[in-house]
Amino acid sequence: MKSLLTVAAAFLALISFAAFGHGSLSIDLSHPIPTFAPDAEDPMKADLSKPYLDSTPIPTFGGQTVLSFGKFPTNLGHFSLGTLVLAEHHGTHLDTPGHYVNDAQSLEGENLPAEQRQHTHDLNADDLIGHAVFIDISGRVEMELAKNGGVPSPDTEVTDFSNSSPNVITADDIAAVEKQIKNGVWLVLNTGWSKFYFSGPDFAKDPYINGFNHPGMNKAAVDKLIEIMDRKGVLIGGIIADNIGIDSGQSAVGDDDKWTNSWHAHVRLLQRGVKFVENATNLGQLAMAKNPGKCTIVVGAPKHIAGTGGPSRVLALCK
Repeated sequence: MKSLLTVAAAFLALISFAAFGHGSLSIDLSHPIPTFAPDAEDPMKADLSKPYLDSTPIPTFGGQTVLSFGKFPTNLGHFSLGTLVLAEHHGTHLDTPGHYVNDAQSLEGENLPAEQRQHTHDLNADDLIGHAVFIDISGRVEMELAKNGGVPSPDTEVTDFSNSSPNVITADDIAAVEKQIKNGVWLVLNTGWSKFYFSGPDFAKDPYINGFNHPGMNKAAVDKLIEIMDRKGVLIGGIIADNIGIDSGQSAVGDDDKWTNSWHAHVRLLQRGVKFVENATNLGQLAMAKNPGKCTIVVGAPKHIAGTGGPSRVLALCK
């Protein structure tokens, strides 16, 4: 009964927002997912020579998305019925707390092991809706890119997005929004990086990845967020970022090519029950809202059993 009431309350909230109408701002924070016809020999794989519309392959943790169509006929025409084969962590997508499996060394305190944390089917409406806490460093990022004609370089001596630079989300950025950090809010990290979204030929060389020299949360920012949550006794709903994985590139890749001490935000925050939305876009449009803190984030996540995440349609509803 409680879950039904929660869904009903969320639905009424969306209706109220729609009724508000004039003066409101609705922002789609999601990239489209490119789709391809199935391969003739293996229908589970995409035939990249047969894209739908303007689809071009993007690097992903899994294969490209396959879309095949069937028909359900009637005397007046037919229904077109599509079947998707796609990776959970593809495009704009959700990471559930169960996405990262900590070992004994990295599991902290009384935090639950991955198999006991929320997966997609466990998430209720309250888990997927929350007020936005907007952190905008896009101006700092643009100033750094301007040193190289607006183009990112994997060389930190040309454009520096290392953890020690001011061109990532820092502990000071988190401290600046401490009063807004409450139960259920979603941190929205606008770096302006989505404009480079998989515009290159492959994962390693793509400007979006930039040799893992890209903005995101540095380790100190992650640690500061945890310190604030622990001190205030609160748990945020999640974090939305316009990069490949919440972490800065340096925090993501870790200390060496063996992923030693990598993905710091994933290691420390998912085990606490924080959720992530990665590869978001249009985050800068939140700055157009009169008060970004009054924007409501709605994560349209899939609800498949035992899922570690999934491609999501993410909206910001602002008055």
